[in-house]
Amino acid sequence: MISAARTHIGNVRASNQDALLVLPGVYGVYGVADGMGGHKAGDVASKMAVSVVERLLRNQAPSPKLLQSAIEEANALIYEEQLNNPDYSGMGTTMTLIWEDDDRVLLGHVGDSRAYRVRKKSISQVSQDHSMVAEMVRKGLITEEEARVHPYRNIITRALGTAETIEVDVEELDKKPGDLYLLCSDGLSEYIRDEEMLYLLRKHPSLEEAADVLLNLALEGGGRDNISVVLAEVAP
Repeated sequence: MISAARTHIGNVRASNQDALLVLPGVYGVYGVADGMGGHKAGDVASKMAVSVVERLLRNQAPSPKLLQSAIEEANALIYEEQLNNPDYSGMGTTMTLIWEDDDRVLLGHVGDSRAYRVRKKSISQVSQDHSMVAEMVRKGLITEEEARVHPYRNIITRALGTAETIEVDVEELDKKPGDLYLLCSDGLSEYIRDEEMLYLLRKHPSLEEAADVLLNLALEGGGRDNISVVLAEVAP
């Protein structure tokens, strides 16, 4: 895959608690972690998650079992750290990543950071938000439009480090030449709708340019949260 990545503190926050994983190679790994917690705790949690997963997956052949165990290991270490250090009490992080294999792409996901796939002329969200409003949408209690402005839209139901064990979503996605994956924290998806993402990605085929455009649009929209985006494209 070829890739481009951006992260920004945004217009309001005092620190950037997002962390990116960009590990190119034959079996490339790309991801976003969005930390949470007081002071610098969210920053610590997201960086720990990225560091642990990078160490465990680097130079390894893709495997759903290994992907799951790497994220579970990150969860265990973050949980232990927040128990032992009062300054980090209650910290946690989302994690959404893809791992390229020869004929498939593995997706690992916890939280509400998102993974999208652009294939030909369509875009689809391939991760499932672990959030209160997403569960309400799935149950038919509110609409997608209502979810975008719901006061509880930022309450997540799963995060690394908040419990001793974690349920990890791991999926195997088919791989086709030209597939483009967009991974982002909610600081991006909050401001840019799916169809707008598709339009901008098709308008700006250069990944570096597209990443800049997406980031700037989120900033112009308000930038009330940290903003992170990773673009990774399967070789045509």
